[in-house]
Amino acid sequence: MKSNYVFETRMDVRDYECDIQGIVNNANYLHYIEHTRHLFLQHTGLSFAQLHEQGIDAVVARMNLQYKVPLRCDDTFISRLAIAKEGLRYVFHQDIYRAADDKLCFRSVVELVVLIHGRLGHSEAYDHAFAPYLTPSEE
Repeated sequence: MKSNYVFETRMDVRDYECDIQGIVNNANYLHYIEHTRHLFLQHTGLSFAQLHEQGIDAVVARMNLQYKVPLRCDDTFISRLAIAKEGLRYVFHQDIYRAADDKLCFRSVVELVVLIHGRLGHSEAYDHAFAPYLTPSEE
């Protein structure tokens, strides 16, 4: 997918996120993209906590991750997001770029589904909030 980013945020690598090789540990990229999704949700006017209190939970169903160029201690990076809807799934295309040179460091496709009181379902709240940002799916 050629990503049509609809949201982005800047973050800094913190020293404790790096391994002995001096590069960001691979698991931290998952934290970065999750934080980006949460910020995006707030940007749309929704609250993850309030939805949970209503019994509506978006959960990760599948991830495809590609590590391209490592981030290092003190790097600033830009986490970018595009979103599509395929059936009941929200498909987030999330990429991380090093801010200094706009080099692609990490690429991911994250599929989320919504559980309503523990059962797979359709969420009007998410559909309404995400509608202005959806890109056509490639199914």
